[in-house]
Order: sequence, then structure tokens, then C-alpha cells
Amino acid sequence: MRELTLVMAREPIPEAGPSVFLAGPTPRLGDAVPSWRPAAVRELAAQRGGRPLTVLSPESRGGKRAAHYDDQVGWETEARARAGAILFWIPRDMVSMPGMTTNVEFGLDVTTGRAVLGCPPDCANPERNRYLIYVAHRHGVPVSETLAGTVAAALSIVTRSENAAADDRARPRGLSR
Repeated sequence: MRELTLVMAREPIPEAGPSVFLAGPTPRLGDAVPSWRPAAVRELAAQRGGRPLTVLSPESRGGKRAAHYDDQVGWETEARARAGAILFWIPRDMVSMPGMTTNVEFGLDVTTGRAVLGCPPDCANPERNRYLIYVAHRHGVPVSETLAGTVAAALSIVTRSENAAADDRARPRGLSR
């Protein structure tokens, strides 16, 4: 496995291995707002330090939208379920990136033990993230105000999962009867 594999919307999701799903608002085609996800991918690669990682992005390669809405939603739901960590980054802007679907996804994923929440205080509408931050704190979900801090929290979850799997493989098995 290469050090970082980027899997985009509706592409095959690997069966195993360390992975992070990039949840959060997506700029729509035609918006002048750039996506935050390329910066997240760069930060993940830098902090992961060459160790294997699959990054699952709900954005389409080449900007090609899904022919059917259900195809996109189904892929995202499966990718979040398979991800080792779910990184929510919410640079809320009620005009260009309102993130209404993101709110629902966070509510679905907050109790999984795999979610982290990032809410930059300098986004257009930071007050619209207050409730998510409250819910995150209630459920022990890590919260950060920076993309680097959010990435670090997500990778911490991935590393804990890798260490637990290694410990389990190293543990002697009981004798069979």
C-alpha cells in the first residue's frame, strides 16, 4: 500500500487498512469557494509521516457529480461506516457551505467513538457550530479550532485502532479442547 491513497466519491472503498473519512460541507459546482479537503489531505499526509492511510473523500474526482442522489448518499454512508476515523471539519458559511447534511451525519456518528470535530472560529458563521460543539463535548468527541488539530485527533483514533489490532494479534490464543 502506498503511503496515502485518496479514494473519491463512488470509487471502490478498500476492505481493510487505516482510513479517515473527510466529513463536512462541500462547495457546490460554480461556487467561488475552494474546497477545504485538499488542505486536509496534505495535512493528513504530513502528520502520518509516510505510514499507510486511505483518505475517503465525498467529493467527486474531476468534479463529476453522481447521476443519482442515492448513489452519492449510499457511498458516503458506507464510507463513513468503514472509516477508522471520521474527521468533521465545518468552516460554516450559511451562503456557500451551510453543511445541513453534515449536521445530520455528525448526529449519526457522534457516538461511534470514531468522530472528531473541527470548527474554525474565523469562518463566516461560527455561531452555527455551537450546538455541534456542545454535543461533541457531551459525548467525549475531540474538538479543535484548527485543521491541523482536527487531523491530529483523527489520526490518534486511527493509531489507537492499529495498536489495539496489533495487541490482539500478539495475544496468545487459548488452547482448543
